[in-house]
Amino acid sequence: MKVLLVGSEARAHCIAETLKASSKPIELVCFGSSKNPGILSLTSAYEVGDLSDVSRISEFAKTQHADFAVISPELPLSAGVVDELMRVGVPSIGPTKDMAQLETSKSFTRELLDEYKINSSPQYRYFLDFDGVEDFIDSLQTEFVIKLDGLEGGKGVLVQGDHFDTREEGLKKIKEFLNQDKKVVIEEKLVGQEFSLMSLCDGEHLLHFPAVQDHKRAFADDRGPNTGGMGSYSYPDGGLPFLNDEDIQSARSINQQTATALKKKFGKGYKGVLYGGFMAVKEGIRLIEYNARFGDPEVMNILPVLKNDFVQVCRSVLEGTLDAIKPEFEKVATVCKYVVPKGYPVNPMKGEQIDISEVDQSNVRVFYASVEERGSELVMGASRAIAIVGIDEDITRAEKKVEEEIRKIKGPFYHRDDIGTKALIDKRVKMLAEVRS
Repeated sequence: MKVLLVGSEARAHCIAETLKASSKPIELVCFGSSKNPGILSLTSAYEVGDLSDVSRISEFAKTQHADFAVISPELPLSAGVVDELMRVGVPSIGPTKDMAQLETSKSFTRELLDEYKINSSPQYRYFLDFDGVEDFIDSLQTEFVIKLDGLEGGKGVLVQGDHFDTREEGLKKIKEFLNQDKKVVIEEKLVGQEFSLMSLCDGEHLLHFPAVQDHKRAFADDRGPNTGGMGSYSYPDGGLPFLNDEDIQSARSINQQTATALKKKFGKGYKGVLYGGFMAVKEGIRLIEYNARFGDPEVMNILPVLKNDFVQVCRSVLEGTLDAIKPEFEKVATVCKYVVPKGYPVNPMKGEQIDISEVDQSNVRVFYASVEERGSELVMGASRAIAIVGIDEDITRAEKKVEEEIRKIKGPFYHRDDIGTKALIDKRVKMLAEVRS
């Protein structure tokens, strides 16, 4: 069997390793935006090109006689790569362009939830011009959040109190975006704890993964600018210490209801990942946003602990038989931390060497992101460079494994050393307990 992987970031490296770990031997080919050293070692063919060039991707799939494709990042989904691959007879793990609006348009998602009475949204409105903006913000009687409607690489959200302080500063930002002809969604600011819950969907049935908590801010103690995600952690029981069983069931139910709504709206089933970014608030669970692919870094917490054969899981998604699979996960905790170039994300030191030769890869998992090989050297790009993942029955030991190995890395990088620590997790548990009391 030949599988096409589209993407070349750390998430794609993790997907590639999980596919190759199948009990059924597969041949893996990749179309990426760069040559990922980890993926390169797992593939028989590798083409580099523009991930929005769906014709070139489909031509590569046809030439390689791929049996099916797994789409890793959001860009090719937004460009309609799944539609084009279907046209040449290659089914995909990933939604068609119309269904990928779940990620590419925040206003589409909010309206979908309203239309099918999925009660999980904050108060919101979207705007194409400034008319009515001030009245809506005043009606909220809370702090507010500004969201750009399209794809912004995890950096298109401004939260009052974090990214701007006053109502006037927020209004100035909104005017700037509207003057750039951008659609702006304004929402009430939710207070609680964020978490990710991803589910694979075969058009009707869902396979739910463990809950994960990501860390978007660049620096320790949740300071600094937003990033694509500096790291994440998960617990052995599939939950998180600040969530209860009802919270997990609510998030899963929202994903299921959304899958059903998409099928009703488009007359066809959603095949791929429903990645809900949720917030546990005083009243229960609210949806912050949807993504139409695996999370990065969260995929590196969930796929390494999946006990089911991932190739068989993918085939079940394509065949609509996911309900026949009983999902099994190792009862372990995971901690993922990204090593990033100094200056990231505002002014990253691009082109600098990073040396991981002393890292014990039997102690941690290593996934390559924005790095390339130049001879015997690894050189960092402008984005997140390498993800280090610790796995253990105890989360404290998993976190210590990561720190132990990151200390062996040489180069001009930094990372968040507080992710997965007891101090930070306890702080988040306490915060939500106070909100809910």
